[in-house]
Amino acid sequence: MITQAAVAHRSGGPFVVEDVMLDDPRPGEVLVRVQASAICQTDLHGRDAYYAIKPPAVYGHEGVGVVERTGSGVTRVREGDRVVMFAPSCGTCVNCTSRRAAYCISHWPLKSTGTRADGSPTLWQHGRALGGAFFQQSSLARHALATERNVVKVGEDVPAHVLAALPCGVNTGAGAALNVLGVRAGMSVAVVGVGAVGLASLMIAAEAGCAPIVAVDIRDNRLALACELGATHAVNAAREDFAAAIMSATGGRGVDGLVDTSGIAETVPRGVEALAMPGTYVLVGSARPGTLAQFDMVLLQSGRAVRGCIQGDGEPVELIPALAQRYRGGRFPVDRLVTTYPFGDVERAAQDLASGATIKPVVLMD
Repeated sequence: MITQAAVAHRSGGPFVVEDVMLDDPRPGEVLVRVQASAICQTDLHGRDAYYAIKPPAVYGHEGVGVVERTGSGVTRVREGDRVVMFAPSCGTCVNCTSRRAAYCISHWPLKSTGTRADGSPTLWQHGRALGGAFFQQSSLARHALATERNVVKVGEDVPAHVLAALPCGVNTGAGAALNVLGVRAGMSVAVVGVGAVGLASLMIAAEAGCAPIVAVDIRDNRLALACELGATHAVNAAREDFAAAIMSATGGRGVDGLVDTSGIAETVPRGVEALAMPGTYVLVGSARPGTLAQFDMVLLQSGRAVRGCIQGDGEPVELIPALAQRYRGGRFPVDRLVTTYPFGDVERAAQDLASGATIKPVVLMD
């Protein structure tokens, strides 16, 4: 079918809305009419050739829309269902079968090769294949192909721009607090980098009654929002030593949990030093392969832990609806992070994300 998509023709180049040819759904696939799709740094990293998928390509991995058609064998959803599209998984590896689909052994090939799992393309333009199937969706388009495994049915009572914010960054940040840190009343928490991912962690920590909650960033506007959403302390790391500020906020003890969304190697040793005994440092920020961080191993001998987290360390088919339910109940105001853009302004949305002017840009297709 002919549809429109935001095509990036070169690394670092603009997203341009153009006509493309999208394949029909094959067995196990669903065709989704996209209502909204968020943009996050992962889309910009894809466009900028961090991954196997290279321009010309269509990105987008946080789509929400309505199922228009299904391939054979699909039973989880049907035509007319409203769905959120999230990160794909194979369903057969040891991690998938033990309910750790976030750590699917095949997750990188499924997310970033630009094709289906079998190597076939999903998108064409002017007679040549485009990079598509980004996170098995390429949702910066009016229509997207997903797999049955990477969609979840959602209700009509949450706006599309809110649902589109959930599948990657917000899912990851909220899950890091819930599933890795296990936030609870009285627990001390720091969040380094209060963009969409970090603010999601912070909101979950605030809901749980954590205190103190220390927000760290280099942008005062984000720190101000963090305080509105529950932070008890705000630290501008461009002006002060954030680790020293965390120690001060906790009376010299350090924090029980720290979520680092920055992806900056230099923050790791200082963040580990700001942990209490025992404390957990959760790394969710992405970095290029080969990025190295060093810290004193003696710190770990006191019970401190350093670990990574993908997709919130949970099952997206469960975590995404749970976050939507929190939003419905007024306990997770993720809409405070979102700025919406019409589809024709997708490049402006990407630029605003890159500059920090927008925390969570969401492109509306309708």
